This record gives sequence, C-alpha cells and structure tokens, in this order.
Amino acid sequence: MAAVRAIVRVTGRVQGVWFRQSTKQTADRYAVAGWVRNNPDFSVSAIFEGDEPAVKTVVEWCRQGPQMAQVDDVDVEWQSATGEFDQFSVLR
Repeated sequence: MAAVRAIVRVTGRVQGVWFRQSTKQTADRYAVAGWVRNNPDFSVSAIFEGDEPAVKTVVEWCRQGPQMAQVDDVDVEWQSATGEFDQFSVLR
C-alpha cells in the first residue's frame, strides 16, 4: 500500500470545539501519523501521513469534524509521504 501525505487547512467554526483532539483520535484510530494545530486566522491546519485509504478517511472526517464544529471548507494538497512522523500530535 502506498504511503501518502495530505496537507490540510480547515476553515469554519473549528476552534474551541474539540477539533484538534477529535482529529487526533480519528488519526490514531486509522494509524495515521502527523500533526494538527490551530492557526491565528481561526482555521486549523494538519498534516496526515500513512496508507492512502487511511489518510483519505481522516481527510473526509475533517469535512464534518466533531459535533460542535461547522466546517466551511477543507483545502487539501496531496504529496508523497516523507516518513518523518511516527505518531500523531496535537500542536499548540
């Protein structure tokens, strides 16, 4: 299975609604590595790396997010995986 990287930016009401922690739980469930963080413009950024079907599943989850979120848009840039991550982290 090919490893891929997705660089994601999520806009909408995605801060203060447990988006980062829920993203970590979802990434961990699918064995996807990388990180997620809040941005100063109130969006959320993430990098996901892993098997293509797993990464696609986590990216699709971002289109809805946790229950209290209201996702307006998800921008995704696909790249080859670098293998630099061994786990998924929540950054501040």
